[in-house]
Amino acid sequence: MTDASQGTSSGQGAVVTPAPKPVAPSPAAAPVATTPSQGLPASHLLDQLARIEDKCSRIEDKYARSEALLSRVEDKVENAANRMNESARQSDLAALRTEMRGLADRTRRLPGTGALVLTAVITAILTVVLMVAVQRLNLDRLIPAPAATTAQ
Repeated sequence: MTDASQGTSSGQGAVVTPAPKPVAPSPAAAPVATTPSQGLPASHLLDQLARIEDKCSRIEDKYARSEALLSRVEDKVENAANRMNESARQSDLAALRTEMRGLADRTRRLPGTGALVLTAVITAILTVVLMVAVQRLNLDRLIPAPAATTAQ
């Protein structure tokens, strides 16, 4: 029976021996996988290269479109900033105009040169008339004496 069990185990051993054989070809299968790519026809490799080039050109086109789009966006942002600055300047100018109008209105209401000269002449005449009246009515004593005269 031992022979029979050995025979059975040898039968199982025969089954086990083919198992390492597929394991051994699997490392050999890896070089076989690389060799078919080298063994491919040149037209297949050229097709792959053409597809890669097509993908690269599409990526370059997308990049160029994105770059053009970004440059247009940059121009639009710059134009918008310029318009905002211009409108800010316009509002500043409008505020300045309003201030100037207010100042002009206030200065227009002030008396002119003629009125100021007339006021000065009237003041001078009234001063002379009042001084003559004070002297005629002997009201000189109401005028305070100079400080230098009192000290003597």
